[in-house]
Amino acid sequence: MEVRQAIHSEHAKTLDTQGLRDQFLIQDLFIKNEMNLVYSHIDRNIIGGVLPVDQVVIVPDSMNQHTGTEYFLERRELGTINVGGPGSVTVDDTRYDIGTHEALYIGKESRSIQFESSDPTNPAAFYFSCVPAHQVYPTRKVTLDEASPQTLGDTSTSNRRTIYKYLVPDVLPTCQLLMGMTRLEEGSLWNTMPCHLHDRRMEAYFYFDMADDSLVFHMMGEPQETRHLVVRNREAVLSPSWSLHSGVGTGSYTFIWAMAGENQTFSDMDHIDMADLR
Repeated sequence: MEVRQAIHSEHAKTLDTQGLRDQFLIQDLFIKNEMNLVYSHIDRNIIGGVLPVDQVVIVPDSMNQHTGTEYFLERRELGTINVGGPGSVTVDDTRYDIGTHEALYIGKESRSIQFESSDPTNPAAFYFSCVPAHQVYPTRKVTLDEASPQTLGDTSTSNRRTIYKYLVPDVLPTCQLLMGMTRLEEGSLWNTMPCHLHDRRMEAYFYFDMADDSLVFHMMGEPQETRHLVVRNREAVLSPSWSLHSGVGTGSYTFIWAMAGENQTFSDMDHIDMADLR
């Protein structure tokens, strides 16, 4: 597990391109038959990827050394969305079959977790966000049809998109984790523009379903001090609460968003007027 400290907005202004990438970009999330994790001190969100090709990947007992608890989810909750082929997640001897673009919420105090693919030639790829929790809520699978959809934007501004809200209060209870997937329509390249920030929650973006030669220019920084990160397929970006978060791609893409912080009100955003961006 890689551990990253929280970065002050004034510090971020001094970073060069590589410095920004080192602090906020997460690469190489999916490694064959391994669990790869980044522990961010921004709201203590653990971002991870699991690629169980021809072996079962089990959350090891050693994870508790990073959380200071008896076991990994003793005081945490976890949400995962499968961006690969069909697979399964077994939680405390209960098996959940998780297809492509299906999600699983794993509640606090779950002790045993293991990930598996149905077909090694088309392995599952589980992207997840794991945050502190104070209440036990039941583990539950959420399909794409069960997610709460919201279509926003317009083709004239190249940002027509549908937001599928998997882990939100309208669908199921969680402590603080919010998680979902945004899919852009054909010909739309911008996500979340006009952009916003939310001082009460951090967010992480995970970009996927991108062509090998496609890029996303992920916008970050304070509204009057914008910066960008070049992001490729299956890479993630950490977004502190002081940072706006938006992006534009050279081709089609989908992204998963995960939030944690003070509240779970999805619409609680501080919108930024286009005239105020610098």
